[in-house]
Amino acid sequence: MFFSSRPTKTIRLKISDITSLLIFKRHSSSKRWQARQIKDHFTRAAAVQGLKSRAAFKLLQIDEKYHIFKSGQTVVDLGYAPGSWSQVAATRTQPNGRVLGVDIIPAQPPKGVSTIQGNFLAPDIQAYVREFLRDPCRGRPRSPGPWDGDEHNNTTLSSTASLEHNSKCIGTDTGNLPQSDAVSERTVDVVLSDMCAPWFQTTGFWKRSLSDPYNRMMNTSGVNFRDHAGSMDLCRAALQFSFDTLRTGGHLICKFYQGVEDKELERQFKALFHRVHRIKPESSRNESKEAYFVGLDRRNNASKNEVLMQS
Repeated sequence: MFFSSRPTKTIRLKISDITSLLIFKRHSSSKRWQARQIKDHFTRAAAVQGLKSRAAFKLLQIDEKYHIFKSGQTVVDLGYAPGSWSQVAATRTQPNGRVLGVDIIPAQPPKGVSTIQGNFLAPDIQAYVREFLRDPCRGRPRSPGPWDGDEHNNTTLSSTASLEHNSKCIGTDTGNLPQSDAVSERTVDVVLSDMCAPWFQTTGFWKRSLSDPYNRMMNTSGVNFRDHAGSMDLCRAALQFSFDTLRTGGHLICKFYQGVEDKELERQFKALFHRVHRIKPESSRNESKEAYFVGLDRRNNASKNEVLMQS
C-alpha cells in the first residue's frame, strides 16, 4: 500500500513531461520546415505554376537532360503522392499517353492520371497493377463515340460505360512491340519511383487517413543508415517491377539515399539498361542525401539473375 499511489503519480508526471517535450519538438520542427518552405525558390515556383509540389522540378530537370517522355507513352509512377511527378508525366505524354500512379497514401490524382491506393510491396497490389496494364486502352484517351457531344451530357452511367467500352482508344502501339515484349506483356515505357522507406508512426493518430496506413512512404527518418537501407529495398522492388513490365528501350528513374550499397544497385541497373546515370537535380536540397539513378534503354536480353541477384 505504501507504493500504490506516490510512484504512480511520479510516473504520470514523467510521461506528461515526455509528451510535452515531444509536442514541443514536433512543433519546432514544423515551424522550421514552414520557414524553409517559404524561402525556397522551387516551392514558390511550384505554387505559381500550379504544380502539386516542388518535387516536380526534379523530374522536369531530369527530363530536360535525358529526354525521357514522348507522346503516347505508358508511365507507372510508384509512390506518386502528392502527384507532382504524375502531373509532369501526364503533361509530357500528351495527347495520347496514360499514367498510372500507385501509393499507400490517399491523394487526389492529377487530371488525366489513373491511381491505385495500396502498398506497392504487397504482391496483390502488384498483381492488380499488372492487370490494369494488361489492357492497352485502360487509362488512355478514347476516340469520340457516335453519341459524344454537349447535347448528350445527361447520358446515363450505364450508357456511357457501354459507349466507352465500344470506343477505340487512342495512341496504343502494342502492335509494334518486339515479340519478346509482347509474349512477356512488357508494355510500360517509363517507370518512375519516388518511394521512400516506411517507418512506424508516432504522431498524427487522430488523422485516420494517415494513421490507417501507418507505414506510409513519406519523409526520411533523419537516420542516414536507416534511410539508405530502406531506399535500397524499395529501389530493388522498382527494379524487379521494371524487369517484369518495362518494354525494350524503356526507362526507369529511381530515387535512392546514398550509402554503402548504392554501387551494387548501380551494377544491377547496368545489367538491365544500356546507359545508367547517377544524378542529383538542382532542385534537390543541398543537405539531402537523395540522388537518382536514371536507367535508359532497357536491354532486350537482360539476364534476370544478373539484374536481381546481389553479388
